[in-house]
Amino acid sequence: MTLVGLQTDIAWEDRQANFASIGSLLAGSTVDAGSLLVLPELSTAGFTMNTAAVTETRGGESERFFSDVAKRHQSHVIAGIASQNENPALGANEAVCFGPDGGEVARYRKRNPFPLAHEADHYPAGNEAVVFEINGWKVAPLICYDLRFPEPFREATALGAELFVVIANWPVVRVDHWTTLLRARAIENLAYVVGVNRAGSDPHLSYPGASLIVGPKGEVLAQAGAEPCVVHAELDLEALLQWRRDFPALACLNPKS
Repeated sequence: MTLVGLQTDIAWEDRQANFASIGSLLAGSTVDAGSLLVLPELSTAGFTMNTAAVTETRGGESERFFSDVAKRHQSHVIAGIASQNENPALGANEAVCFGPDGGEVARYRKRNPFPLAHEADHYPAGNEAVVFEINGWKVAPLICYDLRFPEPFREATALGAELFVVIANWPVVRVDHWTTLLRARAIENLAYVVGVNRAGSDPHLSYPGASLIVGPKGEVLAQAGAEPCVVHAELDLEALLQWRRDFPALACLNPKS
């Protein structure tokens, strides 16, 4: 499967500007049918706590936009969306997947809100792993600060995950942590890990880009620089399954009785 990461410079609380910049990146890229396109956390809003300005109900503008992208490219799309919480005064920081027919495939809510931004006061945490199938792959999405915690990755691996998609607004001051943890999660779970981060800056932080695609042995398959760009790599499911057979470090998840 071809993985396409769209590393964008997210316009602050400006949905239409973000639609335009995503469209420009796609217009300058070749996307084969059957690919998986991935965009950063809160990709049409930025990492803002102003939920009143950016949250959207189901079927809102961002969902319609990404549904159309998926249909146009006959591919799957995973994008970060500021959705409306069950309590309409709050938001939900979600990764939403759309299929080639434009329909919603899966939805994951960030389980570890970022404490330094008091994110939980605005986007309450989700409480479950999500694993779903894309083109024969078992995929688990996670969001930004989730990366610091091995437990949700292990939980998803126990549910069969083979590809982790981590979408983020990870700041430049901790970029070494970003790259180190992405590789660590790949190594310890014998899985592909794709980290798609944003570039540029917002009113509070600067971001390094540095989107990364990592193989199941921790090898870096592709890495972006600091500017908005498209990063891509071919993922090999049989190679992953063979590595898991050759190096059975996950046997502890399904011990023999």
